[in-house]
Amino acid sequence: MNHCLLEVDVLEAPQVRYTQDNQTPVAEMLVQVEGLRPDDPPGQLKVVGWGNLAQDLQNRVQPGQRLVLEGRLRMNTVTRNDGVKEKRAEFTLARLHPIGPATARAAASPAPVPAARSAAAPSPAPVAAPQPPQPTWNTSPLVPDLPEGDDDIPF
Repeated sequence: MNHCLLEVDVLEAPQVRYTQDNQTPVAEMLVQVEGLRPDDPPGQLKVVGWGNLAQDLQNRVQPGQRLVLEGRLRMNTVTRNDGVKEKRAEFTLARLHPIGPATARAAASPAPVPAARSAAAPSPAPVAAPQPPQPTWNTSPLVPDLPEGDDDIPF
């Protein structure tokens, strides 16, 4: 089964074209995927969406936007201008999950201070959230210790 989830940054706006036979919309865009390790360079990937997804890409996606894409990954063989055949990865989109940049900024920015509070008034001390109780483990032996002679087993 070929099913992938990728978190990407959109590099180019989706370009929509239509098939000749039944005028099905096809959208293509270029995205960037971060490397797995800190020293890995980011990779670029072509994303293709068909039908309603192509329309959705055109209407909702802009360069610089962060997305989670769900779909299938495949390899295409492409002949370059110099005649050399090259393999390139292509992602066929099944679902689109926007990650709002406004959400990330809102979480990172401090909460605004109300205008009614003066600079001289001390701010209230932060209240620590109650910590859940630590689990206690039963360390008793699996077989209880019985006094000598209270054992029912005759050996």
